[in-house]
Amino acid sequence: MSTHDTVSTDDLFARLPEAASFTVTSTTVADGAAWPAEQFSGLFGVPGGKDVSPQLSWTGAPEGTRSYAVTVYDPDAPTGSGFWHWAVADIPATTTGLPEGAGDDTGSGLPEGAFQLPNDARMARFVGAAPPAGHGPHRYVVVVHALDVESTGVAVDATPAVLGFTMAGHVLGRAVLTATAEIPA
Repeated sequence: MSTHDTVSTDDLFARLPEAASFTVTSTTVADGAAWPAEQFSGLFGVPGGKDVSPQLSWTGAPEGTRSYAVTVYDPDAPTGSGFWHWAVADIPATTTGLPEGAGDDTGSGLPEGAFQLPNDARMARFVGAAPPAGHGPHRYVVVVHALDVESTGVAVDATPAVLGFTMAGHVLGRAVLTATAEIPA
């Protein structure tokens, strides 16, 4: 058995450099709770879905934080590689939250200098939950990454995976909130 076989798929950060934890909260959804209907994907045909990004607030980031990135990832998507729903890079260190809906087509709620990367649907915006009907519950891992650089240096058309790879050596801390979603068969 290789060491790769012993890493739990439930610990998404097991193979990444260690980082301090800090706190992220949301008025949209509580950690461990189900997404409200607005955070489901109308773009993927989920009835009532509106693809509205969640409100996020964070506190307690490590000293030396010079910027943030925010990602939303579904490790349970039936793709073999999960599904990136949202990625925002270069959020200024003075920012301590994002309003609900910041991840619309224009990124109108993002602070100056921050930008959205194309998600796995190739849209530079938040795409809501759309687990296949009958596939069971999916986790949506919302992470605020505290970084030791002002800019990640990633291109605006980079993928969230490239963002993750680029920032891996710059992560001082991670604040994690996990929402869930399920569509019955």
